[in-house]
Amino acid sequence: MAVHDVTRDRIWSYRALDAYASQWCDWLRLRGVQHGAFVAALAGNCIELMALYVACGRLGAALVPLNWRLAPRELDAIVDQVQPVVCLTDDRARSDPLATASQWTCFDDLVLPDPSMDVDAELPMLWPDHVAMVLYTSGSTGAPKGAMLTHGQVLANAIATVTGWQLAATDRVPIATPLFHTGGWHVFTTPLWWAGGSVVLLGGFDAERWLGVLEATACTVAFAVPTQLTMLLAANDWGRVLPRLKWIIAGGAACPTTLATRVRAAGYVLREGFGMTEFGPNCFCTSDAHTLPPGVVGWPVPFAELRLVDPEGRDVAHGEVGELWVRGPQRFAGYLRDPARTDEAITVDGWFRTGDLLSREPNGAYRVRGRRKEMFISGGENVFPAEVEAVLLEHPDIAEVAVLGIPDPMWGEVGCAVVTTRADLVVEADAVRAWARTRLAAYKVPKQIVQLPTLPRLGSGKIDRAVLATLVRREA
Repeated sequence: MAVHDVTRDRIWSYRALDAYASQWCDWLRLRGVQHGAFVAALAGNCIELMALYVACGRLGAALVPLNWRLAPRELDAIVDQVQPVVCLTDDRARSDPLATASQWTCFDDLVLPDPSMDVDAELPMLWPDHVAMVLYTSGSTGAPKGAMLTHGQVLANAIATVTGWQLAATDRVPIATPLFHTGGWHVFTTPLWWAGGSVVLLGGFDAERWLGVLEATACTVAFAVPTQLTMLLAANDWGRVLPRLKWIIAGGAACPTTLATRVRAAGYVLREGFGMTEFGPNCFCTSDAHTLPPGVVGWPVPFAELRLVDPEGRDVAHGEVGELWVRGPQRFAGYLRDPARTDEAITVDGWFRTGDLLSREPNGAYRVRGRRKEMFISGGENVFPAEVEAVLLEHPDIAEVAVLGIPDPMWGEVGCAVVTTRADLVVEADAVRAWARTRLAAYKVPKQIVQLPTLPRLGSGKIDRAVLATLVRREA
């Protein structure tokens, strides 16, 4: 079984998915899609997107799954950059008209060629450096960037993931994260297709239903972002026994220690993943033989070369914090029609500058410390927001937190913690700081505490720190 489409209650064998992709391939070819072309798709999680991905690959075209959370103006900007030959969508063009609605063809309005039609079947030769997919990043530091993922990258990630995570054809995973992000495609879907495993396709994430689907479809491993895990904690079925589930991997953002502890206390095996659209996305792996502390994501997957460097690009000593640079066949080809940002991200000798800060443990495993652009210096000391956030999340009244560096006339920069609370409580800033001082060095304790009802988020579910910084400046 290649795909179990839960929404439509249909099982697609590999043979059936292959035949469906062939119909899409013929339809695209008749619309002028050729090698090197782009096909844009704006849709929720559905079998059409998966068949389109396979069909585009056969033609040497690239699928561009678009973020349906974006406003029409934002979508227009991306479409203008991509210049797709075909734009496809589900029924959202009818229910919420797009600014470029006349360009879009709805799935329900088209008729695929009959499989028996005699359509010219000559297909181009494909090479590892041909682009298979373009995925747009969340755009927390400016305009979204279209990361070009090649067939070589997808294949190398599939092999490395299956090998590193010890997956097999007997594994089955739920896919509930959006297919406009790498998590939905390349954490498990394409690796398991390479291994002959199965994916369970959900239209979206519903905390009350998710665990039941895992049990009903006999899922063996699962991926969830921390926001989804937080929602699951409040679900009625939380803690139910799932005899086939071996482990859950948390990724997409740092998993708070308290959250990881609560997941494990419910009886589930939790691993922490780490990666990015531009490389992998699976960069590290662990095995059943290792129990790692919070924040430690394991050892490099096969093929990946890693360096930890200082701001001058020099390797840091073992145990010190440095920016992660990665190189290997899992690296993307660059940003679509954006050579300046591509050159900024990739060195002349092929290293991708991730912007993430990590350190190596004595056993060689890697610990995530935060983002280079998020780190700030207070009184000459480096402060890593992820470390401070992990401690503040242990406070019984705090539900979510983001720590930012803000200017200070004496210390250069100090911390500002933006928090939400449990049960709409109101926290006293002085009390929180006093509590944190018993757990953190004085220079790490935020000098300001700002409480908000919710934290702004990007389309990926990550906290939008750029918006938070604007809110904090406005508050100041």
